[in-house]
Amino acid sequence: MDYQLKAEVAPPAGTPELDALHRHGVVSLLDEQLDLLAGIEGPDGVEIEPLDHEVTAHAGGASISWLVEAPALAFAEEAARAVLTELLERTDLLASWTVQSCEVTVSDEDLETALESAAEDEDDEEIEHVELTAEEVAERHDQLLGEAGLVQALGTDAFGSSDGVTPEQAELVAGAFAEAVVIMIDELFEDVKTLDEDDTTADEHEELLVLDELPPAFSDQYSAWFAKRFLIATVIVGQRLTEDEWEPPTCPAEALALHVLKGRAQEELLAAGLLDEDVLKRSFAAFDEHAFDDMEHEALYAEDAEGSVVEWLPAIAKA
Repeated sequence: MDYQLKAEVAPPAGTPELDALHRHGVVSLLDEQLDLLAGIEGPDGVEIEPLDHEVTAHAGGASISWLVEAPALAFAEEAARAVLTELLERTDLLASWTVQSCEVTVSDEDLETALESAAEDEDDEEIEHVELTAEEVAERHDQLLGEAGLVQALGTDAFGSSDGVTPEQAELVAGAFAEAVVIMIDELFEDVKTLDEDDTTADEHEELLVLDELPPAFSDQYSAWFAKRFLIATVIVGQRLTEDEWEPPTCPAEALALHVLKGRAQEELLAAGLLDEDVLKRSFAAFDEHAFDDMEHEALYAEDAEGSVVEWLPAIAKA
């Protein structure tokens, strides 16, 4: 997927404002170095392809608008920040400069494109909340079993196969998780668009698709800015589910993303009549034990919970 990034680089504190000549020089240096980049190696060796860029300078530094192709938003941001830092260090005249910020910008046009793309697969991925025929139940059963293979980081034991849940039932739960990740990411794009349009927070809306499932005590802090960063956390969690080994959530946002995904997987399996409540209870008890280091995120759902949602976010999203 293509991502548009916006980065800010700046000289050391106390540097005089850049005049017209210095600005021209900075633009030329950065533009030349970015032109030389044929590819970027992101986290875990993931390739990031630079597609286009534009550099502008101002009195306090320079702004870089950068279009890259990456498999996930988190990879795009992390890889871009790392390569810009290295680029500055190896450019003698900019060696003392630093990357102040680097993040994916989500415009209304970008969101529209993402939502249109998601709509093309709506029939395949939408969770049905109506009574299904026997044939439809069988189709959902086979579909979820097929998607279970995407969740490689956790074996069937993590979904309760050692606690009275059959391996096939555990695979159904894994498949429901895989499907929930895709749907939740698509819906977060829509929540971002809703909040971005009027510069509002979640408490000003009667209904949102994903943010309504987060701790309600903090709804006045769920802005478009936060929603974009929570989207990053969700992508990170989804990516980890597909890896060879599982890494538990490293921050509250990742834990909450996994918590919401768990609820959606449970809802899907119950609505489709694929698993009963007793099996799901045992399966998700095993999942909690395997997937989380602790369950501290559940305390955030208390009515008197306090704090800042910025503290929940992964480090890459705070930058």
